[in-house]
Amino acid sequence: MSESSMDVRELRNCYGRFATGVTVVTCAHEQGKHGLTANSFTSVSLDPPLVLVSVDRRTKALPYMKDNHFTVNILRESQQDTAMHFAGRPQDPAPFEWEGTRIKGSLAYLECEPWAEYDGGDHVLFVGKVVRFTYEDGNPLAFYGGKFAKVAPQ
Repeated sequence: MSESSMDVRELRNCYGRFATGVTVVTCAHEQGKHGLTANSFTSVSLDPPLVLVSVDRRTKALPYMKDNHFTVNILRESQQDTAMHFAGRPQDPAPFEWEGTRIKGSLAYLECEPWAEYDGGDHVLFVGKVVRFTYEDGNPLAFYGGKFAKVAPQ
């Protein structure tokens, strides 16, 4: 099958069979704080500590991510409204509180400095070096098959 004959909707459905966590990636800029919901997040390396975030070129927050520090907020199960807020469905009042560039109440935080940026087709791949992190126990917000999902511990 050539790239041009692929059904993009079906490709997205195929990708959706890989369950992921849900993050909100945030950064600060002279124009304020910005964020985007991303489930394309992964660890890259422990030494040095690197993570990767894949950001759609159409997102409003993209220009603020370039050469900038960013925070990966790993959301907990109760933060679906926060995920939707940063996925282009803003709510008033906002369903979260800021703590610097952190989303208060998130399950974990990774504060990163810019490391590298790569062309990823219709996305930009940002690699950040983790400079600080913290986490708590709790249930993560998950995404599977195009919907929010729960992680069921065994």
